[in-house]
Amino acid sequence: MNIDLVKDRSSDIHVEFIIKDELKKHKIYKFLNKIGFNAKQDSICFSHKNKTLFCGVDDKSADNVRSASVSAIKALKSTNYKSASFDANAANTRAIIEGLVLGGYEFNKYKSKAKKSKLKNIHLLNDDIASLQREFEEAIIIAEATCFTRDIVNTTPDDMTPPELAKVAKKLAKENNLGCNILGTKELKKEKCGGILAVGRASRHDSKLIHLSYKPKNVKKIISLVGKGLTYDSGGLSLKPATSMVTMKMDKAGACAVLGIIKAVSELKLDIEVHAFVGAVENMIGGDAYKPDDVLVSRKGDTIEVRNTDAEGRLVLADVLDYAQEKVQADYIFDFATLTGACMVALGQYTTGVMGHSNRLKHDFSKASSKAGELTASLPFNKHLKKQLKSDIADICNISNKPYGGAITAGLFLDNFITEENKNKWLHFDIAGSAYTESPWDVNVHGGTGSGVRFMTQFLKSIK
Repeated sequence: MNIDLVKDRSSDIHVEFIIKDELKKHKIYKFLNKIGFNAKQDSICFSHKNKTLFCGVDDKSADNVRSASVSAIKALKSTNYKSASFDANAANTRAIIEGLVLGGYEFNKYKSKAKKSKLKNIHLLNDDIASLQREFEEAIIIAEATCFTRDIVNTTPDDMTPPELAKVAKKLAKENNLGCNILGTKELKKEKCGGILAVGRASRHDSKLIHLSYKPKNVKKIISLVGKGLTYDSGGLSLKPATSMVTMKMDKAGACAVLGIIKAVSELKLDIEVHAFVGAVENMIGGDAYKPDDVLVSRKGDTIEVRNTDAEGRLVLADVLDYAQEKVQADYIFDFATLTGACMVALGQYTTGVMGHSNRLKHDFSKASSKAGELTASLPFNKHLKKQLKSDIADICNISNKPYGGAITAGLFLDNFITEENKNKWLHFDIAGSAYTESPWDVNVHGGTGSGVRFMTQFLKSIK
């Protein structure tokens, strides 16, 4: 589907947003009233005679226009119309594009006979194209980077192993002129990455530590992004229930997000240096699997008592965070991980949990996520929860000794591997709930959502 920004172009149908309070003033109100259209948010009504699709909105805020655009694109793709148009302005261009691209996203890689839509062209209409061109181009880049992220998340575990994820990273680096360095098992042993090696050793696939870098001229800030890349998580010997293993292809969503973010940043040509670090590992069972009661030695040198092999993502991230801090002196460090089911218990399915020490940073991300149309909420660290990670036989335990505050204690585990000078530069994003859905909501269809790409790009765009 092609989307363009034009002054005027004829189309098969025009999409019009209507607020309920303005409905009675509309020139074809009698028709709309007769068929029962009340302009409720996300409701739609075709008037084929007038070549118009009406979409109800509570008001014309970005969130409501974005949501209504999702309803519009789903309705249009079910028709035989080949083209459609929208009236665009400075306030709604990005919202319309995100609604169309993200709400109209389909993942048909495994469909033997995917249904094809006849809709080919979307025209955004405005008399002053130049004033909207930059917003238009940025919105397309960010939406496509989000879909790129979704594609990787949605790819099955057998097709997206750690080596395959490394190939995706290499391809992205080549296409976007990024630096690329990939460590395999041999190099990970030299780096003494005890957490990564333990989690991945029962898999037949080589574990990888991926490092992509974008280095423009006249850099304002240096950013390190770290992503959990569990291409599949069986739970290891602490085996997940069968129903919980379904959808575990999404356990690489943190890694996919950081790849999507660096893709967007490089294409937006932002004047910030960005490093994307990914721990790509498969957590499987077998005679060589790591075990509860094992004590691992992390890259940092801290010993970790394993009491649950399904708390594996934090073991991988511990090594990757330590590696990232040593290799890059960053102004900010942000990690993304589908880390805990406890985050969904705390915040629900739709919201990303934000943890860290800097209230200013958390506030900045609250503003960025709100503007980007994603939901985030802060979960507070405290010294009492940190005590629950105490181990009697090692420096730290990989799970809490109490069944409460699981998202926060996981964040506090990661905090153990952040150096003192980086404490206020680091935030942890738990995307366990927001990264994947089997029930469509907002701009998200079944599968990966691309959580984190939009709000992080919004934050990076705002850096001065």
